[in-house]
Amino acid sequence: MTSPLRVVLDTNVVLSALVFGGGEAGKLRRAWQAGAFVPLVSAVTVQELLRVLAYPKFALTRADQDELLADYLPYAQTVRMPQPLPLVPECRDPLDVPFLQLAVTGQAQRQVSGDKDLLVLAQAFHLAAGCRIITMSALIETL
Repeated sequence: MTSPLRVVLDTNVVLSALVFGGGEAGKLRRAWQAGAFVPLVSAVTVQELLRVLAYPKFALTRADQDELLADYLPYAQTVRMPQPLPLVPECRDPLDVPFLQLAVTGQAQRQVSGDKDLLVLAQAFHLAAGCRIITMSALIETL
């Protein structure tokens, strides 16, 4: 029996799955709940998710936020980040760097993002870290 894929999901992907939940995002949510893959998180990436869930445009109460997190965090594996943090390819958006570092430290096989800043690094990151940066659609096809 093979182990489930180790996957880093960027905040927008998790947000789509939790808040909107239809289409591919809903399939992704059901896949992590079914154990088809293991989402990896770190303290920094969870803090980013908490920050985004609190955006006024989503109008989520604290109870709503807690309920959404309860549909994600129990399925995720927390990765303790080392000091110093691993080197990763240079990225235009500094908020994306912790996700790349998480993928390296957690030995992720896939990083899922719709962020063009990350997708343009796909080839370099795969060569450097052995982790493929792919879209949500590509992960769903893989599963």
